[in-house]
Amino acid sequence: MIKPYYQDDWVTIYNGDCLEVMKEILNKSIDLLLTSPPYDDLRTYQSASANSFEVDFKNIAIEIFRIIKHGGVLVWVVGDATIRGSETGTSFKQALYFKEIGFNLHDTMIYQKKECTFPDTNRYLGVFEYMFIFSKDKPKTVNFLMDRQNKSITKKTASSYRQPDGRTKWKIPKEIKEYGRRNNIWCYSTGYQKTTKDKYAFIHPAMFPEKLAEDHILSWSNPGDLILDPFLGSGTTARVCKNLGRKCIGIEISKEYCDIAVQRLGQGVLDFSGVN
Repeated sequence: MIKPYYQDDWVTIYNGDCLEVMKEILNKSIDLLLTSPPYDDLRTYQSASANSFEVDFKNIAIEIFRIIKHGGVLVWVVGDATIRGSETGTSFKQALYFKEIGFNLHDTMIYQKKECTFPDTNRYLGVFEYMFIFSKDKPKTVNFLMDRQNKSITKKTASSYRQPDGRTKWKIPKEIKEYGRRNNIWCYSTGYQKTTKDKYAFIHPAMFPEKLAEDHILSWSNPGDLILDPFLGSGTTARVCKNLGRKCIGIEISKEYCDIAVQRLGQGVLDFSGVN
């Protein structure tokens, strides 16, 4: 049995290969898996304990399917490199494989970055990654974020739809509330002191924003649920889970990044007010 590198009442961190660690996780025990895996060599992960490693994607995907509960959700944040003038399409290949092994592709979402890090000379500025939302059967938990401000408030509006025979049918008018369901393009500031306020965490080259983790954890899980990040990196998922009252298992092959994650878990409560 692989021993935890760190453990408290909410978070357990393993320093090791995620494929080997996941083999010890019980069948159908994970409520939500949230991660951004290394892809297409877009970042160099410098670590004395893991100078280079390859991601065995297909076998990892099979293990993920085994350990996620029926009704559980997988959030897979991924993008593509451009090699010899062509995007790799790795994101779509992975999405299709997850469908092939039994996942439903519940939603294809976009993680839009307010900043463009590496502008290309002959393409429009690249500012997004995919957030594929997979589910094992119908998601058991969907807590919509209701923070999209509506233009017309309190007015009643009627909508219509076309029936199979071509006739129009009108729905009963409904009152419009001040805020409605968020759309599936989520925009965040990224970069130094934006992704996180923990300056030392930027040793890691590819963190996703703490607010992105918070929004997905709130959307697809409930307090007390068990969440897994098999590519924990600097510990963003673990820190946000602890802040929101969810249990978390994190797996990270680099000891140096594990140390950063443990340090971040000792910081104060996260405050997301005014963050986007």
